[in-house]
Amino acid sequence: MTVYDARPDRRRVRPTLRLRLTLLNGVLLIGAGGLLIVPAALLVGDSTGVDRVELLIKGLLALAVVSVAGIAGAYAVAGRALRPLHQVTATAQRLGEATLDERIRYTGADDEVAELAATFDAMLDRIGGAFESQKRFVANASHELRTPLAVMRTEIDVTLADPDADVAEYRRMATVVRDASERANALLEALLTLARSEAQAGRRLFRKVSADLSVGAAAALDVARAEVARLGVTVDRDLEPAPVVGDPSLLDRLAGNLVENAVRYNHLGGRLWVRTGSDETHSWLVVGNTGFEVDPADVPALFDPFRRGGRDRTGARGSGLGLSIVRAVADAHGGVVLATALDGGGLEVTINLPAASTTPVLTGSAAVPRS
Repeated sequence: MTVYDARPDRRRVRPTLRLRLTLLNGVLLIGAGGLLIVPAALLVGDSTGVDRVELLIKGLLALAVVSVAGIAGAYAVAGRALRPLHQVTATAQRLGEATLDERIRYTGADDEVAELAATFDAMLDRIGGAFESQKRFVANASHELRTPLAVMRTEIDVTLADPDADVAEYRRMATVVRDASERANALLEALLTLARSEAQAGRRLFRKVSADLSVGAAAALDVARAEVARLGVTVDRDLEPAPVVGDPSLLDRLAGNLVENAVRYNHLGGRLWVRTGSDETHSWLVVGNTGFEVDPADVPALFDPFRRGGRDRTGARGSGLGLSIVRAVADAHGGVVLATALDGGGLEVTINLPAASTTPVLTGSAAVPRS
């Protein structure tokens, strides 16, 4: 069997950037020298009576010596100037899961090469951050899925090991297993929604039809009606038309997650407000609630996957993906999410999306009513 090595043959001369720069410098040097020597030889020969041919030969010899020295110097200077490029190449070839902390750290002149090296280092910082974020996400997802599976297995093993287990015990076990399976199923659905939303962020949506944020908000409030009544939460709604263009299922999930979180992390007898509206360029959805105090410094982290943020949220129902999905859906529709920790406790989240009459692009926040 014949094996072909696909790697380039390093022994042959390649038209490298260093070689091309050196040749260009040599051509310019020789050309400029030739243009100077020929007229000089003619002029000097006319004024001094010296043989023009002899002057021309000596001039060409001098040009040859200077050209060789100049080309050699240009080759050395080009090699030194392009050294960071070789560092970039070598670093890129060494990159792997265990070497993502390597950087160029160029310390030369502040020129285009330094800019390239700095850009490469910044790119590695972003890649490293994304890689670590993905590892944490996978670890957290695995942990969240492992918990209901462990509950189901434990309940089944304990019940089967009990020789005196009766129908009531088996019914209790079945109820626990059903609840755990529902939790696992909800987590899987949340993960799929998050993945679907993030896949469309910054790209063209797979589905783009007319929708209204007020419709999704009203439906979310209807779904949460029983829980709202159980907790005695007062609901203030001001649902003006908020036309947008996008994926209705994702937009409904966005409103549902915000309302669900606002109810879940409220307190007994608390307050919940939902407002929608629009102007010429933006449509908005505002969902706020009373509840425990949130440190303003912790607000950005609430949108990270599996972050429930705060003592009262730890161990609460839910997967910790609600606000992550909200941010991903807003990004996919060219919008922005603003979250504000309220004095006295609670959180207000504002979603700004391009109105239906505008092109969905990333824009700044619109002026929206505040509580």
